[in-house]
Amino acid sequence: MPEGHSVHRLARQFNDVFGGAALAVSSPQGKFAAGALLVDGQVLQRAEAHGKQMFLYFSHDLVMRVHLGLYGAWDFGGDSTFTGASSIGAPRRIGEQEISGTDGSGTDGFMLSGEAPGGREEYQGPPEPKGAVRVRLLSDHGWADLRGPTACEVITPDESEVVRRRLGPDPLNNLPGDAQEFAIRIRKSSTAIALQLMKQEVLAGVGNVYRAEVLFRLGLDPMLPGKSLGTDEAQTLWEDIARIMADGVRDGRIITTELSDRPAGVGLEVGHGLRESSVPATTDAGTNARTNKHVPVEDAHYVYKREGRPCRHCGTDIALKELGGRKLYWCPSCQKS
Repeated sequence: MPEGHSVHRLARQFNDVFGGAALAVSSPQGKFAAGALLVDGQVLQRAEAHGKQMFLYFSHDLVMRVHLGLYGAWDFGGDSTFTGASSIGAPRRIGEQEISGTDGSGTDGFMLSGEAPGGREEYQGPPEPKGAVRVRLLSDHGWADLRGPTACEVITPDESEVVRRRLGPDPLNNLPGDAQEFAIRIRKSSTAIALQLMKQEVLAGVGNVYRAEVLFRLGLDPMLPGKSLGTDEAQTLWEDIARIMADGVRDGRIITTELSDRPAGVGLEVGHGLRESSVPATTDAGTNARTNKHVPVEDAHYVYKREGRPCRHCGTDIALKELGGRKLYWCPSCQKS
């Protein structure tokens, strides 16, 4: 399932390529035919992400809510003014990387449908729908196809607010009071913090990768009861999640290791997504530090999918177990209570 940074990138994509445009909306598959009629021909005013859900606000006070879930994905294509990713949704590679465009790196430089690496072919309109396309959005300059979402519905703005209030705060929105609300929610339960971080009503947008990585980064025992977490610890947890997720939005992939912990020694320091203007032009190794696209997959994480391999800090084998139906990765030595 795409984690929150991918959905925020998706919302930015919609604002860039469809914002302010009247859209022809259809349902080639037929399952969304009634909903498509409600927004067909309307102007998309804005797209917003909250956790793993996206809300498309149209000019006639209706909202299209989309939750991609495990299998949902959007494909895009268009003319030379229609720039962005070719596909955003269900992860194609380890670590929530999105589909690569021109250089095979698995990060930015995305390729639109109908574009050959190294250049774009002349746009001749959208292709015939392939597979079970739930929704097609079409403007004068491009198109977007949605397949396989968990949820796709047209609701009112008031109904969208009800949905969003049920969700926990989103670290990528980071609104005033959100950090305090997160601390209240996670500290009121004795449930293990590793389980709570995956509950969207506690914290919106975090998935299995970010869950494992942030707990390691802060040296927190995954089984620590929420009630045992101090207020300052909860605040620090919120801040680090916001930091590494902002990097994910910027990079289009999840990289949580500090530069000093990457054997290849390339890429940007953690936190560059929040402080881009202060990042130097090059690393000591002389590689371009304005992008993380060259960070090897094996350098990107501390514990996620590294079970049985030595901890980058202490050498202890990274552990793996099932928790709440999901795989939990952690270091038994670095993350003791």
